[in-house]
Amino acid sequence: MSASVVVWADTIGMSDGIEALRSSVTIARQCDDLLETIALVESGLADAAVLAGPSPDVDAHVIDGLRERGAAVLVLVDDAAERRRLEELGAVCESAMSTPQAIADLLELTLAALPRHQPTAVPAVDHPTHPPEPSATRGQVVAVWGPVGSPGRTTVAVNYAVESALAGARVALLDADTYGASVSAYLGLMEESAGMAQLCRLSDQGVLDRSGYERACPLLHVSGVRLRVATGLPRPHRWPELRKASLERVLDYLRTVVDLVVIDVAAPLELDEELSFDTAAPQRNAASAVVVEQADEVIAVGQADAIGVPRLIKALEQLEEVSPGSVPRVVFNKVRRESVGTHPERQLRQTWDRFGPAAPIRGYLPWEPETTAEALLAGTALAECAPNSSLRIAIAQLAGHDVVPRRSLFAPRRGARVTGS
Repeated sequence: MSASVVVWADTIGMSDGIEALRSSVTIARQCDDLLETIALVESGLADAAVLAGPSPDVDAHVIDGLRERGAAVLVLVDDAAERRRLEELGAVCESAMSTPQAIADLLELTLAALPRHQPTAVPAVDHPTHPPEPSATRGQVVAVWGPVGSPGRTTVAVNYAVESALAGARVALLDADTYGASVSAYLGLMEESAGMAQLCRLSDQGVLDRSGYERACPLLHVSGVRLRVATGLPRPHRWPELRKASLERVLDYLRTVVDLVVIDVAAPLELDEELSFDTAAPQRNAASAVVVEQADEVIAVGQADAIGVPRLIKALEQLEEVSPGSVPRVVFNKVRRESVGTHPERQLRQTWDRFGPAAPIRGYLPWEPETTAEALLAGTALAECAPNSSLRIAIAQLAGHDVVPRRSLFAPRRGARVTGS
């Protein structure tokens, strides 16, 4: 197998040494600029990049940019901490003191394990890897998604997370909506902190650990339980901070420290930004797309009315394109007679059987505007401000937990006589 390689900042004559081998690995170009290195890979000139310059200049953006274009990334570095950081970002590392033959052999081994020109995981090599923290657990990721039109994604995400925490799970609630993050407003939290941006920044730097996670995701106390919350972007124009590769690393890490990650994402999934640029560009909808791709379960929330039902049907077609084979849990929110008919659940089910996709309806959430308004005004979850509401009970059941309504101590008992003064 022949392979062409672009080399960045070769000051040790490594390129000449590889060329002198006359092996299947050839040096296509040497350059002194990292952006030029990415551009050469983008042009299809090289299958791999060898980065021989100062390792601190090699960050997540560089490695992600090369890997997303299908190139293997080999960094020459001797510092142990830098090596660990770069390996966590997805690069293959080798000592700068290695011989040209050893570097060529490692390039051949790495390229042989990669589907050519396809973005993929870096193959395992015989280097020590940094163990996940703290260990063995692998949490579940649930994406709460739905079509445009405010079907109630945030209400479902927040209360689903709280109900899971009340059931004893370690929960992290994330807001990855790049159009209108609203979890912080729902819960009355400071939004300027942008916990999601902090998590992505830490992952890009290769320093996302327990302390960084706890700084980015403050504790939220609700009804006697605690969960971690990463607020969304305070300004929509900051959407490039939630890059696809960054989010993938964040989700991989969070799976190791909590039992459940609940993510509120925006509706759009199409990646048509690629059509607007000659080269690969940041994609605003990539945050939603990567979350639904990575999620163990997608809850598709639709609004139960004449507009919301067809919107959900069309949106599910998009979901199938982005995540083929995904079977979301379809949930209709704001279910009421006024918008659907006398028997709303039955009529929704009949309509869905006739026009909807194969995924069945898995839940109906009642329309309780006063209850949701009360929760929003109080900046808390339904479990705290309306524990006996039908909406709270329905969301708890959606999360797999049965809630027994609490009887008020001041409610008149059956048969009790109310006496006046």
